[in-house]
Amino acid sequence: MSEVQQAPLTLRSPAKLNLFLHIVGRRPDGYHLLQSVFQLIDWCDTIKLKPISQNEVRRINPIPGVEPEQDLVVRAAKLLKDFCKIDSGVEIELQKEIPMGAGLGGGSSDAATTLIGLNALWNLKLDKPTLSTLGLQLGADVPFFIFGKNAFVEGIGEQIKELPLENQDFLVIFPNQGISTISIFQDPELTRNHARITIDGFLASSWSDLSNDCQAVAMRNLS
Repeated sequence: MSEVQQAPLTLRSPAKLNLFLHIVGRRPDGYHLLQSVFQLIDWCDTIKLKPISQNEVRRINPIPGVEPEQDLVVRAAKLLKDFCKIDSGVEIELQKEIPMGAGLGGGSSDAATTLIGLNALWNLKLDKPTLSTLGLQLGADVPFFIFGKNAFVEGIGEQIKELPLENQDFLVIFPNQGISTISIFQDPELTRNHARITIDGFLASSWSDLSNDCQAVAMRNLS
């Protein structure tokens, strides 16, 4: 086992925006194939990781209504712990700022940050491809947050190409009502055959040309 660092870590988990989202197909296993551009923004959760002597993953201040087996930071920590056969423990505190169910990727970002942080705390020296492969078991967006740069994303979210974007200001409005990603992707009226676009096609597009195939379903379910 690698030597565990003793000092706690405090890390920021950024949200992301989909500058567009096209559903271009569906795999036999039910996962949807998409194309999107993911833009990181400075709206963040905060994760604190503290080594403990007990051989356990301890979650403090858990999110009300979220069971431990559904908590992505707990799942991420246990996944990495089992993968690397770590016999040390960690205390995890998550300060949520990114709204849940808002489509901003907060849960996936928290999982990715937990993997990155514990990789450092436990001195594992795993590379990003290995962390991304583990992260994909937790959610399709987790590899992007491990990648950590604005990107053109395809497949189920695991095909990532860095896309330098100009710095922009965004007004993000949360209607104080969330909707689960699963319910959107299970909706029979969701578009699943959008024509594919290239990176050059995206860069040549105006904002009026771009769309999010999930928007109509989300708005109907929120109305």
